[in-house]
Amino acid sequence: MPLQIMKLAIAATTTVAASPTVSRFFYTATATTTGAATLTIDAADFFGDTGGAATALPALATDNSYYNVYINGVLQMGGLSIYTPGATGVGSLAITVPAGSSVLTGSPIVLEVVNFAPDSTTDVQT
Repeated sequence: MPLQIMKLAIAATTTVAASPTVSRFFYTATATTTGAATLTIDAADFFGDTGGAATALPALATDNSYYNVYINGVLQMGGLSIYTPGATGVGSLAITVPAGSSVLTGSPIVLEVVNFAPDSTTDVQT
């Protein structure tokens, strides 16, 4: 019999699901903040999608999350905010207002936090 390559007869299928959990928090500026300054919003100052007061800002899942900040409906640059998860007194959103800019009284500020819960299954057939 001549030499031949032997190979395993195996098939594998992997299914990956990345289920997001989206949390949105809302705040209305109570005073004008003129730059250069920082507007810091405590977790308790936000209210949630249902209109109830927020009690804590969720933790960000390592390598599987992100947050967005909108002021007056406009997505803001990532480098302008610092997000700190946690309850009242700990959790906050700090927005750097650059010189020459301002956040006016009554401006709506929306914080969107997205955490993904990835899951995968592999089916191997021989």
